[in-house]
Amino acid sequence: MSIIDQAAKRLEELRRAGVDLPTGIKPKDAAPVAPSSEAETVVELGRAYKKPQVLDPTTTRPVRATPPLARNDSPFDQPRRQSRTVEIDLVRLAELGYVTPDAPRTQLADEYRVIKRPLLTNALRRSSTSVERGNLILITSAMPGEGKTFTAINLALSMAVELDCTVLLVDADVARPSVLNRFGLPSAKGLLDILTDSRLDLSDVLLRTNVERLSILPAGTHHPRATELLASDGMNRLVDELATRYSDRILVFDAPPLLPSTESRVLAAHMGQIVVVVESSRTQRSTLTQALGTIENCPVVMMLLNKVVGSEVGSYYGYYTNAPS
Repeated sequence: MSIIDQAAKRLEELRRAGVDLPTGIKPKDAAPVAPSSEAETVVELGRAYKKPQVLDPTTTRPVRATPPLARNDSPFDQPRRQSRTVEIDLVRLAELGYVTPDAPRTQLADEYRVIKRPLLTNALRRSSTSVERGNLILITSAMPGEGKTFTAINLALSMAVELDCTVLLVDADVARPSVLNRFGLPSAKGLLDILTDSRLDLSDVLLRTNVERLSILPAGTHHPRATELLASDGMNRLVDELATRYSDRILVFDAPPLLPSTESRVLAAHMGQIVVVVESSRTQRSTLTQALGTIENCPVVMMLLNKVVGSEVGSYYGYYTNAPS
């Protein structure tokens, strides 16, 4: 006979003997069973505790209480994916002739201040005429070696010192990527990997830098069908995400030359502004005309005369004769 049955029997015997029972107590009522001293010990987030016991109202038997969920059991508590941070050697970069945020004022820095201003006006919709996707800026040239990568990096660095925007520099020269090398950084996954691997998130390949408002999207792993990937629906969705995720973000694309490849022509369809770098005293007019014909549908096309020597105009719109390509 159980303890409960014994207690009920004893109460019934007392009642028959004429003993007054406390109000509210009936013979068949059972007192709760005290928790066993041998209750199971468990560990929650490194802290030991004893599992409390509660009564099942239908059987009066103790049942185990469910322990609280560990912190990572909830999908809302999963850690957010964050971009990797890389360190750019700004001293080295300045020695190579690039504009750096902490460098003293130079002629080159002043020239980029002049060059970036109309691009920023369009990108941040400060002009009377709205430029669709004005925050997507493609930097290219007619032929290799005219200074497009040098221009793209300097333009991104110059824009990153602005107070009203952040800058994402995209290495879209997927056949011959060089942005990471210019920064002295090792190769990494990037644009092409996002387009080929659905498991990757944008934050998995973006590189945050020690320049406060500058991030980098590398070209990524070489792919034989890079042109088709850049023309795909996946690229359309990626560009839309890049352009709209942050309202103050400006994207600067270092793209391949226009005439030797087709990637820039495909990318141009996504852009709001295009800057064509022209090397002074080298690029032929016919070559430039042919290159411009491949991007004639872009809303805004600007030309930047590079490597000008000994010209008053050059002090505002050109660069030093030894500027890298």
